[in-house]
Amino acid sequence: MDQHKLRSHVFERTGIRIDTDDPIFALVALNEAVLAETVERQLAVLNTATEALAAQACATGGLPPLAMPLALGVADRRWFTPREWRLLGAAAIVSLASSLLVLAGAALLWR
Repeated sequence: MDQHKLRSHVFERTGIRIDTDDPIFALVALNEAVLAETVERQLAVLNTATEALAAQACATGGLPPLAMPLALGVADRRWFTPREWRLLGAAAIVSLASSLLVLAGAALLWR
């Protein structure tokens, strides 16, 4: 937190001059501390929910089993499974076909 930058920002926005020793900076520091604690708690909840969702996806066969827990880092596996490669290929074919259909329609309507 750069107090001089905040001080000049307040002056530019409101025309009120505040000193760097003003008690308002204590509130800014308190706000930063509360925000940091809240973000840490929310990240912990999000990580727990992500791990639970990944476990459910693995259990239903949507994802291959992970070699290590998500909390330890990236799992040791290939980028895509063969099933995912097939889905990516099908999506690419559908997108190309859609593009060609749109271009053909535009060419027909242009004439």
